[in-house]
Amino acid sequence: VSVVESGGGLVEPGGSLTLSCVASGVPFDEYDASWHRQTPGKERELVAFITDDGYNSQMMDSVKGRFTIAKDNIREVVSLEMNSLKPEDTGVYYCKLEDMSTNSEWWGQGTLVIVSS
Repeated sequence: VSVVESGGGLVEPGGSLTLSCVASGVPFDEYDASWHRQTPGKERELVAFITDDGYNSQMMDSVKGRFTIAKDNIREVVSLEMNSLKPEDTGVYYCKLEDMSTNSEWWGQGTLVIVSS
């Protein structure tokens, strides 16, 4: 199984980035997906969640209206579109695939986002 994130980088406050998560080796359309982020000294936190079919999503309050999660079961990609970025959005962003019916989950290695002027 492989879960690989990409799209991180350095961006100025107010800017935008889109993260992508590509998975292989799993029945992608059977897995819920989520993005999490971790900053130094803090626990990893859930940022956005989307159901296996891609139709239902939830966002953390601090990113509502700015971030959008999407799941493409044809291309087998989960994306996180991030707009109006703030310095507090800085962190390592991780993609997680989870199938609660089989109690299995897979994490990517993370991609670093830095929001700074």
